[in-house]
Amino acid sequence: MKLKIALLAGDGIGPEVIDQAVKVCDAIAQKFNHEIEWMPALTGAAAIDSVGEPYPDETHEICINADAVLFGAIGHPRFDNDPSAKVRPEQGLLKMRKKLGLFANVRPTFTFPSLIEKSPLKKERIEGTDLVFLRELTGGIYFGERGRKDDGNTAFDTCTYTRSEIQRLAKKGFELAMTRSKKLCCVDKANVLESSRLWRETVQAMEKDYPEVEVAYEFVDAVAMRLVQWPNSYDVLITENLFGDILTDEASVISGSMGLMPSASVGAEIGLYEPIHGSFPQATGKDIANPLATVLSAAMMFEMSFGLHEEGGLIRKVVDQSLAEGVVTEDLVEAGGKACKTSEVGDYLATKIV
Repeated sequence: MKLKIALLAGDGIGPEVIDQAVKVCDAIAQKFNHEIEWMPALTGAAAIDSVGEPYPDETHEICINADAVLFGAIGHPRFDNDPSAKVRPEQGLLKMRKKLGLFANVRPTFTFPSLIEKSPLKKERIEGTDLVFLRELTGGIYFGERGRKDDGNTAFDTCTYTRSEIQRLAKKGFELAMTRSKKLCCVDKANVLESSRLWRETVQAMEKDYPEVEVAYEFVDAVAMRLVQWPNSYDVLITENLFGDILTDEASVISGSMGLMPSASVGAEIGLYEPIHGSFPQATGKDIANPLATVLSAAMMFEMSFGLHEEGGLIRKVVDQSLAEGVVTEDLVEAGGKACKTSEVGDYLATKIV
């Protein structure tokens, strides 16, 4: 099979972890007789420095002509520390999601048997955790009307949702639940927010179309609490943009490291695959960043965009092997242990794909 993949390394550690994912993908392509056409493009701070835009039109053209997008990370501290900056790297990510129609962020959270003691939560609370968040990406407070008034002393951000935006996200949630344990949780704040009441009534109206799915409705604050109490009680959760942004980061530490969790952003057509961590500027260029989340994102890409489940499964197998054998970066090494470089982990994974 010929696979056209847009390659957006981005900022910070993005290029380093993307390089390792490319090594693994190329090894998979060789083993399974696929042909990968890598299509590099600029985004984020790197694109601002080059052309003045965080998501240039040239990058968008490459993405829409690809079968899938593999993405590294976005962000740079010089923009974080400048509140007056008119153009920011993160604007490129929001623009990319909007223009590519990526309305659903798929974030799995699971545990690794060899790393379960690394979690900040007790083993008995997290053992068996295997949940998936579907976060709405193109609506809500991040895209609503915003501004200042009263001479800049009052600021406002508006959370707006349409029924159709909720329906398309919920449909993916119901469909995913049907492939798993047929449990779906809608996360909202319907006791306070009108937008959440629209979420709840929309999902309730869809229940009849999926009679086998058991649907629960929980307030976001209760879910935030239960995620650290009994995360293994959840399966598929759907929620709006801001709530999902916060809860998925909370859930990510269950595994023991943000450097382990992959994600996908999907829409009607193309899918974008990326690690959940940020650009980690403190580690840039040091060859110490954990590449496993990016590699596992590539596994999701093979499965979700190309239907290549054997290929994705093999990637997961060699990642598990690297963890079991201690071929890991410094974030996963016990005190006194020996850490591998980012590039060494990538080399190990690629050589194990046989």
